[in-house]
Amino acid sequence: MTVGAVLENAATRDKAFLHDGGETVTFAAFDELTDRVATGLLARGVGHGDRIGLLGLNTPQWLAVFFAAARIGAIVVPLNVRYRENELSYMLGQSGARIVISVDTAGGFDFAAFFDGFREQTPGVTDHVFFGEGFAGSGTFDELAASPPASSALAEARRSVDPDDPLMILYTSGTTGRPKGAVITHRSILASASAQAAHFGTDEADVLLGHLPFNHVGGITCTIMAALVSGASVALLPAFSPDGALRAVEQHRVTLLSGVPTMFVLMLGHETFAARSLSSVRTCVAGGSNVEPALVEAIRRGFPQASLHGLYGLSESSGACVLSPLEDAPETVSRTLGKVIGDFEARVTGPDGAGLPPGEAGELQIRGACVAAGYWDMPEETAEVFHRDGWLATGDVVAMEPDGHLVLRGRKKEMYLQGGFNVYPVEIENLLTAHPKVALAAGIGVPDEVLGEVGRFYVVPRQGGEPPTAEELTAYCRDRLAGYKVPRQFVITTEVPLTPVGKIHKSLLKERYLAGEHLR
Repeated sequence: MTVGAVLENAATRDKAFLHDGGETVTFAAFDELTDRVATGLLARGVGHGDRIGLLGLNTPQWLAVFFAAARIGAIVVPLNVRYRENELSYMLGQSGARIVISVDTAGGFDFAAFFDGFREQTPGVTDHVFFGEGFAGSGTFDELAASPPASSALAEARRSVDPDDPLMILYTSGTTGRPKGAVITHRSILASASAQAAHFGTDEADVLLGHLPFNHVGGITCTIMAALVSGASVALLPAFSPDGALRAVEQHRVTLLSGVPTMFVLMLGHETFAARSLSSVRTCVAGGSNVEPALVEAIRRGFPQASLHGLYGLSESSGACVLSPLEDAPETVSRTLGKVIGDFEARVTGPDGAGLPPGEAGELQIRGACVAAGYWDMPEETAEVFHRDGWLATGDVVAMEPDGHLVLRGRKKEMYLQGGFNVYPVEIENLLTAHPKVALAAGIGVPDEVLGEVGRFYVVPRQGGEPPTAEELTAYCRDRLAGYKVPRQFVITTEVPLTPVGKIHKSLLKERYLAGEHLR
């Protein structure tokens, strides 16, 4: 099926789809809005295969454009409101977007004025539409949605859409380098969302929190599409804040709460957490990176009535492909990523591409309908990652246990050689966050004249306490790790840079170090 067809089927449900503050949008009302926006897109000359740059917050209007594009076979290029000239110029140019639909302002930044002055740098973009006020000659979302649905034109457009058509070009978050546009299809996003919904038994009684950005699979696949295929509702937040998330959980009685680990740390540490009524949450899902043991315990204490699960997925898998089994104990959740879900397959391979036996560390590869169609207009990069036999090379190093649980060892690109020994930062990060004075930890390998590379770890102290010293952390690690794994450098800091989705931005830490920031 296509995404448009799934929405059309869902419109027969007489229930809420989106909670937007004090407003509620039913499946039927949203389907009708999508038809009107699709009609508006067709009237502006947007058709099958055209790319739409879509920049905005988590709103029903953003989603209406997304589903309208899906309905007529256009391809969405989701963009984050934190992007600026370099990212936008690259992504709009590389994708060949011909129209941009954007917020007029966000976070104090005037996107209408920006795009008005940016037109010479994006000559391929010939049309601009804004959620709000634009510039002279641009359109508005209200105009786009003003026309009644054009039934015959929409029917013809629907017939042209195939499940294997591209749905969106989703640029990687760039934690390790230059973004690549993963081509997610109608089939691949529905496969991932359906497998996730089936795994958790999500149904019409559930309410998911929509606070993860829609330009990320955590927001669009693991939240919106998982709700669509199961008939659940979504409580929207324009953007994440710990206070806003907690208020939305309480107001809308959220049952399934997902987030990257950093978000859970911020919510649990918020001053209003203890006063909130959060008993509706039956499932907590922490994805995006390894769920450290200390965080698992904190979530268990903060949401005692809820089960906790890890989620592993990436843009190239269209969303979740590995989840903690429902029966996993907290210790197992903290130690493993979980098991492959649905009818997807997982294997661990060595440097020569051959499969490895249980317990041996190698690259995780995934195969199944969730795998994206490659990288947009990047044949060499596609060939390296998307193998011809259907296997996706994730770049993550794992070991598979005999029962199928996957244990994360680290990113291939994050590994460094300290004195000739392979070191994966995630192992040390897990240890450091178990220290009573440490809230967050992030490690990178940096050049060293003697050892080749050494570990440099950035540590954010827990709020309200005495920060640890570098000497204290060195001794702590030396008592618990092999000598070659003990970090040689510690940086105690109040914050670390984050990607738009809330992951620690390790490539930026590395760039800052190599640029000599530590010498200033």
